[in-house]
Amino acid sequence: MSRTVGIIAEYNPYHNGHYYHMCKAKEKANADYCIAVISGNFTQRGEPSIVNKWAKSYMAICGGADLVIELPTVYSISSAENFASGAIKILNSLNIVDSVAFGAETEDLAALNNIATVLYTEPKAYKNILAHELDKGISFATARENAVMMYLNDIKRYANILNESNNILAIEYLKALKTQKSKIEPIAIKRQKVYYNETKIVDGFASATAIRKLIQRREFEDLRKVIPNSSYQILGQELRNGHVVLGLEQYEKEIIFILRKMTIKEIADLPDVSEGLENSIKASAENCNNLNQLIDGIKSKRFTRTRIQRILLYALLGINKKMMQDSKKENPYVRILGFTQRGKTLISEICRRNPKINMVTSVKKFIEKNNNKQLVEMLNEDIFATDIYTLGYEYESKAKLDFTNNMIITN
Repeated sequence: MSRTVGIIAEYNPYHNGHYYHMCKAKEKANADYCIAVISGNFTQRGEPSIVNKWAKSYMAICGGADLVIELPTVYSISSAENFASGAIKILNSLNIVDSVAFGAETEDLAALNNIATVLYTEPKAYKNILAHELDKGISFATARENAVMMYLNDIKRYANILNESNNILAIEYLKALKTQKSKIEPIAIKRQKVYYNETKIVDGFASATAIRKLIQRREFEDLRKVIPNSSYQILGQELRNGHVVLGLEQYEKEIIFILRKMTIKEIADLPDVSEGLENSIKASAENCNNLNQLIDGIKSKRFTRTRIQRILLYALLGINKKMMQDSKKENPYVRILGFTQRGKTLISEICRRNPKINMVTSVKKFIEKNNNKQLVEMLNEDIFATDIYTLGYEYESKAKLDFTNNMIITN
């Protein structure tokens, strides 16, 4: 019987580390098929994707994915918890995925699972320690890390696990599997050579951060060393078309304009805004000239740059707390971005096993025929996110690409 492995990723852009991860995922899962659930035009760290979701899908298929599914925007720019929850919901809904493989800075799956169990069950003793740590005025992430280490009473084993971005997501995937009572088997794959924010190249591996810097500096010879040739060709075409977006700075004037126009009450209604942060955001927006000045006027020990960037994206894309809460209650649709001929077989089997699945192959038809208002609203948010994303293009900033761009289909 054939086996299928799921991967959750951003591919911003798809590089040698992603190719290694995909190969190891198939090997460890003994998988015949690979399904990738990827963020669309904006990412979990509150940044635009360097290329659009169709280019990322093409990169993933060339790299070995059989089927690529979009993680809706409301999840893809959310907290690690909601990002992971939305992606696992999609993989669960397919009723065909045997395992999910994720990258981590540690190979200690048991340690990751122990932490996930604490965060899932939230024992009273842990909650008391967490409250005490939060009273110190530190960020929630730091308070949680301290509370987990103290509760599990093994600082040597658990120190720094919650410091690393891939470990944090891995724990959230494990927690989502528990919350959703999923039968999907988790597989942890140790990140190779370099970590997320490192800027150096090591043996053909570089972080996505380093790769984006190479693209910004037009250092194409070094770029060739760290991404597959297929990704290099796709990226080159996007550069020639003027369709590469290098950072959130591309939208800084739009963001400042929107925040100046919003009332303090409207800013307070943005997800992740709490503890009077809306006042700092409003004040900074009224006294800044660029994105860095805006963020510097808001950030503190309690509120990290990544969290603030996500809040700015919520404002840019018109996402409020109700929309975020609704996403936590809803099972997302399955939006197909691309597939191979082998992937076509997967789609047929998914539809056979799940006749009522909310699958999107035509945006227009889904909006016209689906009666679930929340799912239609979620899809409309994806459409709007693409319309905003293309404002970052150098040329051809067209709207409604979700209606006109075709799925990526290869042999």
